[in-house]
Amino acid sequence: MSARQAEVETVVPHPRETSVLFGHRDAEAALLSAYRSRRIPHAWLLGGPQGIGKATLAYRMARFVLSHRDPLAAEVQDAETLQVDRNEPIARQVAAGAHGSLLTLERTLNDKGVMRTVITVDETRETIAFFGSTAAVEGWRVCIVDTVDELNPNAANALLKILEEPPQQSLFLLISHAPRRVLATIQSRCRKLSLRPLSQADVISAAAQAAGLAADEPGLPEAAAASEGSVARALTLLGGNSLKLQQRTAALLAALPSVDPRELHALGDALGTSDRVALAAFVDSIEHWVAERMRAPGLDANANLPRLARLAEVWEKIARAARDTQDYNLERKPLVFSVFGMLAEATR
Repeated sequence: MSARQAEVETVVPHPRETSVLFGHRDAEAALLSAYRSRRIPHAWLLGGPQGIGKATLAYRMARFVLSHRDPLAAEVQDAETLQVDRNEPIARQVAAGAHGSLLTLERTLNDKGVMRTVITVDETRETIAFFGSTAAVEGWRVCIVDTVDELNPNAANALLKILEEPPQQSLFLLISHAPRRVLATIQSRCRKLSLRPLSQADVISAAAQAAGLAADEPGLPEAAAASEGSVARALTLLGGNSLKLQQRTAALLAALPSVDPRELHALGDALGTSDRVALAAFVDSIEHWVAERMRAPGLDANANLPRLARLAEVWEKIARAARDTQDYNLERKPLVFSVFGMLAEATR
């Protein structure tokens, strides 16, 4: 592992700072075409696996709309992409999170400095004040929800009320890793836009740019090949011994509902005591496995509803336990045993 690889976790920019979009040309074209038509839906649900560029596309759309307020303007009608020069004043304001006509709803730190597990109703109610006030600059007001999956029930209902009676010149860009699990009432008020996993070449290019690495960085092609089209997954696998850890975790998952205590002990030891990258790789592998089981080809969602509900409930418990383990720097081995115990029970 190179020294640069070890720094991956700390150098990856926020999507609002990312000006280049890799892949997703059709999705970008759909947003641009809708805006040029002057009949753009007020809410979009951008769905797809985690780490493939949904938030990057959302901020790219926000920059374009805020920079070009008139859909009929020549520069909009002639535009081939949503690209806005990163040196433009509006682009710099968006990158800094300081544009008065852009509101982002995402998880925040609580009073103790710990990241919340959900987006709260109080935060969601900020949309009421945001859309009810005069924008800093006349024109569009944009709200990005990253992610709608993390809204608690009250927050989801608060957002729904705004979507039911959208203000003039309002645009909502809702990001979801599991769009089919979003409230049906919210889904019905959005234009759905599905984004597919990136090609391996795009993952390599995007990961290299995001982490400030060379495209031929040792380990990057291997991480991209194992990423299944997710830049976030590739960057997670690139750090430390994450690829080996992912392979070890995959072998244990493949054996479920059987578990080998000796292998669990070994996996717990491999996670170390404070390696955030290794823990992220472990959690990512579990999340990916659960997601694959929930969207298995040919799976009848109605017939398998109890099973899907069990898996969803188990994943929520695992995600909560993993966040607590990271936030409070707890021992990793108990987490490993707890995770595989819950998964074994859910798959019997």
